Amino acid sequence: MTELREPAAIVALVAVLLASIALLATIVLAARLRRVRAAQSAVLGANGNDDLVAHAAALQRAFEATRHEVQAAVERLDARTAAAEERLDGAIAHRALVRYDAYGELAGKQSISLALLDSHRNGVVLSSIAHRDTARLYCKPVAGGAGELPLSPEEQEAVRLALAGGPQSVTLET
Repeated sequence: MTELREPAAIVALVAVLLASIALLATIVLAARLRRVRAAQSAVLGANGNDDLVAHAAALQRAFEATRHEVQAAVERLDARTAAAEERLDGAIAHRALVRYDAYGELAGKQSISLALLDSHRNGVVLSSIAHRDTARLYCKPVAGGAGELPLSPEEQEAVRLALAGGPQSVTLET
């Protein structure tokens, strides 16, 4: 016991105690470092040797490149959509068919007037007038919902029905 009271023995004992604490702290810190590296490896993937800042910068560059590609695709789609909408404006949007007896000598409402108009209310009215021996076909232009040439009452009714969006086919009683 007298040996523990000597200063050299006390210093040696304290040194062993401090070395043990340092060894324990080293083991704990090594375990924590291993966990941090595992987490960093999960974040960095194959670039495990990079630091987080370099990896974040690479991710930012990749994100910007992807954003530019998406923006370019959106602009192309916008242009194509606008072109499609422009073409659709010229497509037939309003139509109506009116059947009638033009001369009263034929039964069965064999004469017709067909209005075909686009979204700007422009188009044509086709009329087929059936007679006992012949049938005549007339085509009259329509601009802004009105005939550029005088329209018969049946043709006017076809244009009115087409623009009203009501029944697409009607039979007029004469």
